[in-house]
Amino acid sequence: MKRPLRRSFAVLIFVVLVGAASFSTALRRAVAPAPAREPPPLPLDPARLNATLLRLAAADPSEAPLRRDVDELLEGRLPASAARTRAWRRDRLLHPLHLHRHHSYPLPRRARYPDDDHDVLLHPLPRHEQLHIDPALRRDLRSWHRLRRYDPSVLASLPSLLSIPGRIPSCAVVGNSGILLRANHGALIDSHAAVFRLNNARISGYAAHVGSKTNFSFINSNILHLCARRPGCFCHPYGHGVPILLYICQAAHFLDVAACNATSSSHHGSPISVTDARLDVLCARIVKYYSLRRFVVETGRAPEEWDRAHDAAMFHYSSGMQAIMVAVGVCDKVSVFGFGKSSDAKHHYHSNQKAELDLHDYEAEYAFYHDLSEHPQHDANGRLECIYCRNFK
Repeated sequence: MKRPLRRSFAVLIFVVLVGAASFSTALRRAVAPAPAREPPPLPLDPARLNATLLRLAAADPSEAPLRRDVDELLEGRLPASAARTRAWRRDRLLHPLHLHRHHSYPLPRRARYPDDDHDVLLHPLPRHEQLHIDPALRRDLRSWHRLRRYDPSVLASLPSLLSIPGRIPSCAVVGNSGILLRANHGALIDSHAAVFRLNNARISGYAAHVGSKTNFSFINSNILHLCARRPGCFCHPYGHGVPILLYICQAAHFLDVAACNATSSSHHGSPISVTDARLDVLCARIVKYYSLRRFVVETGRAPEEWDRAHDAAMFHYSSGMQAIMVAVGVCDKVSVFGFGKSSDAKHHYHSNQKAELDLHDYEAEYAFYHDLSEHPQHDANGRLECIYCRNFK
């Protein structure tokens, strides 16, 4: 009986000693002063924050590479940024660009019929070959780049720039979101005086949801680059009489514009019009400002850290953003359909694409649309205008 008693007594002493040590440690922690904590950052003055957002929104890291691309094109060289992309279409009969040496090696591709496996009009364009650029294209390229500056007044001049005789009473801008399939707004869309559609979205089979009327086709130059590779440069899915408005994503896409317009002069009724570069700058600045503001509000981080969450060099507004801005510039009333997203809806109603593109900040654009709709502004004649667009200097 003694031996077990000694063991129990030893265990008891050990527990008491451990408890005492723990109590003394806890007592020292309670008595010792708490470590100093860093004070929370003081909230930035709203005026100073807004000035910072405007300053950062005005910075365009893509301007220097764009300038180099334009210079290379004017010197008769395909820009390095374009040489890594898809094949370029060359046709000495229709293409206003001529080469010192013209080769006829074909580009193999998948085709429905055996005779279409090779197309002499589609083949890689080696960067080292010298381009003979048509003088009209050279002037257009210089003029476009010269106009790349912030100028909100471009909205008021859009009707004349787009050769529209006057302002349009009502316009519907139809986006491509899968949420369009939830309702039958086709008749409502077609009731507008003019309907804008984006990036050659299909309407066949979807007319009940998206309407069947098209007055303006709005595309980005990446879409045109795909069209230009097809024989005849088919990029008029809504009919030859529907004007195409296009904004440039790469300077080299001016080659596609020239090729397709040369083709359209004989095959199509409406040429492709490049949007004013001042509108590009205005859209880019607005979207980046709203994206910066959303970043600060949602993360609590400094706006200078925005670049870490976005690829600043690749960041770009969507086609829908510029289409809406064009509509604001030429229409008295603008209705918007098919802008927004949902977890149970496809990204585009006419395709199986589900993911968004990382180079866009759709939520920032939606915030801008919300401001336009909740606080519409009109000029002295009662015409819709973008009063916010004046504030992004």
